[in-house]
Amino acid sequence: MTNKELKALADIERVKKLYKFEDEARDAGYKLIAGTDEAGRGALAGDLTVAAVILPPNLYIPYLNDSKKLLAKKRETVFDEIMKKAIAVSCVRISPEEVDKLNVFDATLKGMFDAVQKLPVRPDYVLTDAMKQDFGEGIRARSVVHGDALSASIAAASIIAKVTRDRLADEWHKLYPIYGFDHNRGYGTKFHIDTIKTFGYTPIHRKTFSPVKELVSGQMNFFNSAG
Repeated sequence: MTNKELKALADIERVKKLYKFEDEARDAGYKLIAGTDEAGRGALAGDLTVAAVILPPNLYIPYLNDSKKLLAKKRETVFDEIMKKAIAVSCVRISPEEVDKLNVFDATLKGMFDAVQKLPVRPDYVLTDAMKQDFGEGIRARSVVHGDALSASIAAASIIAKVTRDRLADEWHKLYPIYGFDHNRGYGTKFHIDTIKTFGYTPIHRKTFSPVKELVSGQMNFFNSAG
């Protein structure tokens, strides 16, 4: 057997283990198990994206994993496979304004709830990544710590949320190229923070997040600093 074949078999076994929580739910009588996860929770700018995914039982998607463990090109490939083969997929956007209004924790909970409600097929069981949420009558929920690395459904949701947000970041970059959103995706890299301090903030920055909130108090935004 070649190294390539051995790696393929190892990946099949790895992905199979990711269905542990889904299998337990099905053994308990549940039929449609969704996973939900977010992207952009810690970013200084841009939308929070939250996805929900229902996968067929023990579907093998090569390289399915926590989105953070995959390179961008591989995430795109897995994203396409999920979109083709999942029973149902949804992804919602929480705007920077809403994140500021609700706080990022509550905004994430709202996104999880909305993403599950938006699924074209109603699940009877939802797996979440560490956060506890009530999805309404008839839906059982289970929180899994590090769920994006341990559950196939949550991992799939993490990839949908991440790729969706990365594509949005490419659009933000076209609007505000000096901030490097095509690379930092709105997160607080040194370059991003230095640029905020030099040029101020934009309409897509989260005004309750440091160091943006300190600039808000001084009324230093992109438009008056650039003029």
